[in-house]
Amino acid sequence: MLQIRPVSDLRNKFTEIERVVSDGSPVFLTKNGYGSMVVLSLEAYCRLTDSIEAALFQADYEAEHDARRLSHEEVFDSIREKIHAGENV
Repeated sequence: MLQIRPVSDLRNKFTEIERVVSDGSPVFLTKNGYGSMVVLSLEAYCRLTDSIEAALFQADYEAEHDARRLSHEEVFDSIREKIHAGENV
């Protein structure tokens, strides 16, 4: 179930929020009725970011070992082609 709570619960009900995020669910916090932030466990955050970190590491490695450089137009054209073809970017 989606957990939406006021940001004051972070201070007042920290243990409850900690339990929810430790189960793998995010908690969405609001301030004055508007979305303010999302609280995640470290494990959930890592699951979201590990693939991005790996891709950035791979890109750095390739840039270091390949003298070829692409313009931003070439990069974005390639991405657009993949999106329109339904491929993973």
